[in-house]
Amino acid sequence: MEMNNTAQAVVIGGGLVGCSILYHLAKLGWTDVMLLERSELTSGSTWHAAAGVHGLHDNNNISKLQYYTMKLYAELEQETGQSCGIHKNGYIYLAQTEDREHQLRIQAAKAKYFGVDFYELSLDEVRKMHPLVNLEGIRCAFHEPDAGHVDPSGVTYAYAQGARQRGAAIHRFTPVIETNQRADGTWDVVTPNGTVHTQVVINVAGLWGREVAKLAGFELPLMTMEHQYFVTENIPEIEGLDYELPAVADRDGEYYLRQEGKGLLVGAYEKDGRFWAEEGTPLDFGHELLPDDLDRITENVMRACERIPALGEAGIKRVINGPMIWTPDSAALFGPVPELKNYYCCNGIIPGFSQSGGLGMMLAQWVVEGEPELDMFPWDLARYGKWADKKFTKERALDCYSHRFKIHFPYEERAAGRAVRTRPLYEIQKDMGAVFGLNYGWEHPLWFAGESVEPKEDYGYTRQNWHGPVGEECEALRAGAGLIDISNFAKYEIKGAGAADWLNRIVANRVPGVDGRSCLTPLLSVRGGIAGDFTITKLADDHFMMFGSGMAERYHQRFFQMVEKPESVTFESLTESHCGFNLAGPNAREILSRLTEGEDLSNEGLRFMRSRPMKVAGCDALVLRVSFTGDLGYEIYMKEEDQVAVYQAILEAGQDLGIRPVGGRALLSLRVEKGYGSWGREYSPEYWPQEVGLDGLIKLDKEENFLGKQAYLALKDKAPREKLVSLSVETPFNADAVGGEPIFALDGTPVGRVSSGAFGHTVGTSLALGFVKTAHLKPGAEFDIAILGKPHRAKLLETPLFDPKGERLRS
Repeated sequence: MEMNNTAQAVVIGGGLVGCSILYHLAKLGWTDVMLLERSELTSGSTWHAAAGVHGLHDNNNISKLQYYTMKLYAELEQETGQSCGIHKNGYIYLAQTEDREHQLRIQAAKAKYFGVDFYELSLDEVRKMHPLVNLEGIRCAFHEPDAGHVDPSGVTYAYAQGARQRGAAIHRFTPVIETNQRADGTWDVVTPNGTVHTQVVINVAGLWGREVAKLAGFELPLMTMEHQYFVTENIPEIEGLDYELPAVADRDGEYYLRQEGKGLLVGAYEKDGRFWAEEGTPLDFGHELLPDDLDRITENVMRACERIPALGEAGIKRVINGPMIWTPDSAALFGPVPELKNYYCCNGIIPGFSQSGGLGMMLAQWVVEGEPELDMFPWDLARYGKWADKKFTKERALDCYSHRFKIHFPYEERAAGRAVRTRPLYEIQKDMGAVFGLNYGWEHPLWFAGESVEPKEDYGYTRQNWHGPVGEECEALRAGAGLIDISNFAKYEIKGAGAADWLNRIVANRVPGVDGRSCLTPLLSVRGGIAGDFTITKLADDHFMMFGSGMAERYHQRFFQMVEKPESVTFESLTESHCGFNLAGPNAREILSRLTEGEDLSNEGLRFMRSRPMKVAGCDALVLRVSFTGDLGYEIYMKEEDQVAVYQAILEAGQDLGIRPVGGRALLSLRVEKGYGSWGREYSPEYWPQEVGLDGLIKLDKEENFLGKQAYLALKDKAPREKLVSLSVETPFNADAVGGEPIFALDGTPVGRVSSGAFGHTVGTSLALGFVKTAHLKPGAEFDIAILGKPHRAKLLETPLFDPKGERLRS
């Protein structure tokens, strides 16, 4: 086919996901689209994949996309006549440990919420279903009957055929050698066969994702690694069966295994992983394999032989050792590049055959409709910045590879690749017993180990070793004062003639018009949901500070760029150059007053939601009367070079008033006690403002036409589909909700899900924030939350248990 010189979108990469994106673009009406493949379709990682397909995932939205993908394959076959090679032989999941049992029971509860099949089997049922399995040491087993595997080439060609039938063009043996952006934001995609002028470029180049990104002048945090599996000769016990055995998911054994022909396919993610093509994928690589080295996976294979004794007697027919390309957390790099116009990525996909349809649909929605219908932030490439350098990416990729089947527990912080970004206070906090977490590259204190307590945390589904110390931090803050490091909050300075007008066209609330006045404001998404929540304070005429989620700073760039900024207005991120603390608790005012000369900090002198520049411990600072703890408190921002002096001065000034350092885990507990939502959990583009209680902050009578206004007008009079609520939870199994758990009515009907959970140390009960369908919200309503996969009785709270009238916050 002759190549057109124009297209609405150009997809670079003819693997599984590239063809899915092309198909979904055409399905949404963008039919003048083109896919360019440097070699043959399926070149790279697609053709040699084991192509397993399953539904459930720890993230609920990703589960939705995986179920969509599984269903789509059968529809593709009907639509195109191209076989996808669907084997719906099912998976049997085995648990050898209590934690793995917890994980499987959690998944079974989620399956009930989603209305899909994932259920427990007796060990006798497992033996009948898979007579080759040795069940010694197995605690329990679960079955996912709709899981299985597909044909890699068949699926890819089905997507390609479906796209062609809708008018899309595919050009093989057409490598992209340049991508050049024009002044109007459109792109020229240069190939040896001609140049294509396109509105949108989509990098789905798989093993060559790094190289294609560099053509546009940016880096992607990706690293290639070798991965091996093998297929055995025919096994007599399988030859005698008249059905296909279910796959065995023995994750504690750290291998995967399924029937292939009349033998077995076995693969492993070994601890001693091997990097490949670290400096870049060779341009002439395609359908080749790498030299096999089965010795590296011997330990994994021996465990597989113990589980399937017949495997130990089988000969090996062929070995597949092919490259895969990994991100630092094994989730995709997905979405538009914030620094470029009209450039999208979908790279670093590991379980591609479970996710290809969902990825294609979400990216097509983003391109065509401006935003996906689901919150994709866990996969959004904006979760990484330039700090995710090659060293970090390499260490994290190896960690992800070698722990592929490890349970990743709630709140787990992985040490690989750290520390990347630290503040001047880091070593001092470490000496104080701080245990650190990672937030957009920054090290920040999670909790502080007391005397004789090792500053190291355990992980599991039940309460861990940090439960007690975190409780002590919460109680100290409520009784006296706590000092929380909030340096990782995003901090922006906006100034110049027209600054207020520009901000008013971005956010939904009215920007403060009086010096020292602050406001809370939502940022509305393209579909009218919650894209962000910010605190904005006015310092002077045409001079504002704005504070928001630190992990979303790069994500929010996309929205700030949607409104043209006048040349007279400057917008500067101060996140790196400035630090911050939250001083909170009933003694916070007294402590701050000891460090400020002549400042009136009385309730009348500095009221709630007011701010003032002042000297704190002799250092220039901006002080806001606000606190995410729900208690009397102040946010104090200063230059990074003053961080240590201010921190030490505050702790010294409050020594006789019960002050102690407090970490992020305690802040989670405190905000849940108060019922406060957090971006990325309670606030998301999926949720309507009236569902999360932020509609009162939207000022439709503003003169300015702000982002998302028209979309919000279309949905503002609709009844909420569900509402954000607070729940008190009975916890007989010593475990709290963490987020993602399904919520059921007492008759077993799925009615919602948890967004955040924590033990409320100062109110003496376990708590959860979550979304419940409005029809089930009646005063005193009770529910069952599936914590550890088991029902935990929960009661609807009409008001927060801590300070329901907000008196301490405003006193």
